[in-house]
Amino acid sequence: MTVEIEEALNLEKVIFVDVRTESEYEEDHILNAINMPLFMNDEHKDVGTIYKMLGKHEAIQKGFDYVSYKLKDMYLELSKLANEYDNMVVYCARGGMRSGSITNVISSLGVNVYQLEGGYKSYRNFVLDYFKTAMEKKKLVSVHGLTGVGKTDLLHMLEEKNVDVLDLEGIAKNSGSIFGFITFEEKSPSQKLFETEIFEKLYFSKKDFIFVESESKRVGHNSVPNEIYESMIGDCQHIILEVSLKNRVDRLCRDYIYSKNEDNIDDLKECINKFRKRLSNKVVDEYIELLETKKYEEVVERYLLEYYDPLYTHSIEKYEYDEVINFDDESKALVKVLDYYNRLIVKDS
Repeated sequence: MTVEIEEALNLEKVIFVDVRTESEYEEDHILNAINMPLFMNDEHKDVGTIYKMLGKHEAIQKGFDYVSYKLKDMYLELSKLANEYDNMVVYCARGGMRSGSITNVISSLGVNVYQLEGGYKSYRNFVLDYFKTAMEKKKLVSVHGLTGVGKTDLLHMLEEKNVDVLDLEGIAKNSGSIFGFITFEEKSPSQKLFETEIFEKLYFSKKDFIFVESESKRVGHNSVPNEIYESMIGDCQHIILEVSLKNRVDRLCRDYIYSKNEDNIDDLKECINKFRKRLSNKVVDEYIELLETKKYEEVVERYLLEYYDPLYTHSIEKYEYDEVINFDDESKALVKVLDYYNRLIVKDS
């Protein structure tokens, strides 16, 4: 039994099972899909080589050699999933032999399972097509502010209140600067997986208004899809957070220093050394000395005043803001942002 991607995404209590190799899965996959590879990476490469050199029949024979010992465990795992979910969708790269063979075998054993028509490729095409028209319906609320004002904190607070947010830094596992990797332990996703997570945040959003932190087009190693980026900087809602310098310094020290271990100081030094051409050797040496003497607040304050604020003030000043929110008292600020959000919903209804 086959199912097309749009119908599959909207099935109730559905679990996706990705039978591609681990490397294919790691590059990108339907979000929350379980990887149950029919072939290991080297096995898949071996079967492909045999197919090219000797033909389909020989490749199938070799495939059976690799698969046969796995079938029992796969059946037991899929049977367990069938008891937990109402619908199960198996997919491979293009909806071909890998997903077809496992679907047929599992179905013959009494497990209710779909094969995804067109496989992962159909999903990828669906994602790219969705981006082309998504912003005709979805409306972004872009959150601006100088470095350290708490834009990401606001997104997390809104998410806890069941408001849709698009945390691009969280998805990219990078806060979008030379220091960006420090606050994340996980490695950055591939560009395709980055786009997949953005897609699913938009596609399954509860409302059409979605809060997003104002970002440059590149976030770490990842690039925001053109349609999303154009909406972020264009005709959307724009709000700005304002906060005292002390609170900005405290927040940055919390995120980059006090919540980390001592090894993190070496990472900070390495990043600061990359600024020698921009800030001069003298200034960088002063910053590093402040770090080594544990004068963290002082070095962060100087960095903000001498580098980041002059760099980003121009980009902040080019927008007209629908709301200006003081974020020194986060609880009061959240109430104001939620009130603003509710007014947007009412006005749009």
